[in-house]
Amino acid sequence: MEFFHGLKRLWRHRLFRRLVAVRIGTQASDGILQVGMAAYVLFSPQQQPDAGSIALVLAITLLPFSIVGPFVSFTLDHFNRRQVAVITDVIRVLISLMLAGLVLNPGLRESWTMWLFYGGVLVAMSLNRYLMAGLSAALPHTVDKDEYLIASSVMPTIGPAGVLIGAAIATGIRFGASTRMETYQADALIFLTAAIGFLTTVGLALAIPARALGPDREEASAPVPKPRDVLDGLVGAVGHLRERRPAAIGLVTIGAQRILYGMTQVATILLFRNWFHEVENVEAAMADIALWAGATGAGFIASAVAVPPLARRLGVRRTMVLLLVGAGVLQIVPGSIFTLPTLVAAGFGLGLGSQALKICVDTLVQAHVEGNFKGRVFTLYDMIFNACFVLAACLVALIFPHDGHTLVGFVGLGGLLIAVGVGFSLRTRVIGSVAFDRGTEFDPHHQHTARART
Repeated sequence: MEFFHGLKRLWRHRLFRRLVAVRIGTQASDGILQVGMAAYVLFSPQQQPDAGSIALVLAITLLPFSIVGPFVSFTLDHFNRRQVAVITDVIRVLISLMLAGLVLNPGLRESWTMWLFYGGVLVAMSLNRYLMAGLSAALPHTVDKDEYLIASSVMPTIGPAGVLIGAAIATGIRFGASTRMETYQADALIFLTAAIGFLTTVGLALAIPARALGPDREEASAPVPKPRDVLDGLVGAVGHLRERRPAAIGLVTIGAQRILYGMTQVATILLFRNWFHEVENVEAAMADIALWAGATGAGFIASAVAVPPLARRLGVRRTMVLLLVGAGVLQIVPGSIFTLPTLVAAGFGLGLGSQALKICVDTLVQAHVEGNFKGRVFTLYDMIFNACFVLAACLVALIFPHDGHTLVGFVGLGGLLIAVGVGFSLRTRVIGSVAFDRGTEFDPHHQHTARART
């Protein structure tokens, strides 16, 4: 398969291997931290979470860096990126230890220090997004120039794999420890494990030579933008997108899909937590959600293998239509049949479709947006992507019942996904499929050359 051929080719670079190790380590540790937060906030025996609680968790994890990121990301072109990785994960070691100490206090929920807990999680999650941006900026320093495209397709698959590893570790700890200790003590143990993971990643980052990841001198000497310059740049990116219709329509489409898919995710969590099981039966609810989340993550990873041949056969435009309409059908059957097997199967299919659509939209942005606008457009992309997911949780809180159980709601989400696919097809028919296929041309001779070098 092309994915594995690409990974094999890249693996010969020692710096790339070390960067991959840092990325997997930090993503796994972040996955442990995320499960720890979700377990403490949403899976305590005395807590019956609703969509509002989930919206709060999502807002803490997704929104802050989406807002602050454009104003601080320039520092990655001024500071040593290897040191950014080291210092960021040292800070997260300290935050994880603080969170472990806080949750050991049984009265935390009833005191003002609960806001200290949320603040610590907010900083830790924002630092993760900051570090991921730094590792992405460092990637060109670890591979050859003709390998950028391969590396950019491989790395997004490695990240979710790391998160899945961390989530599996944290879930195992929660199940294993909760039979021997109080649930809040098990949650503290998860945060302690996250601290150990971040400390290990610091060691992996220190194995990389100090200046190997950049920035180069010309990057480091670039002028520091002012807040007004950042805002003007984002406005300019919107104007640029008006002239690049495939990329603009792609961003609008994925925003709509993200809202509907996010509503499905939140409602499914409520189903497992509040409808399938009694509120006190935390372990059973977590086991079901872990199985469903694992299937969804597996779908994310499978999309990297499935999309390239599908897009070359059908074209990007038709592939996007197929993904949207197919996701709508899956959302209706089996996604609206409220049993564990059907929801897990739907989780895999919808996860694959969601990540596959993102790969298509990423390709549109890369192919149609000029180089000096890409940073700003991807910043807008990030803000849209995350804000729409938080909006989805808020909509579930307003529309769906507290236990998420509504056949009309789930079927309606499927119908709306199909409508988005049909609308995208009609809106882009005038543009034509050729424009959407820019940057996806496949050159067999180039692939043969690339393999010969490995």
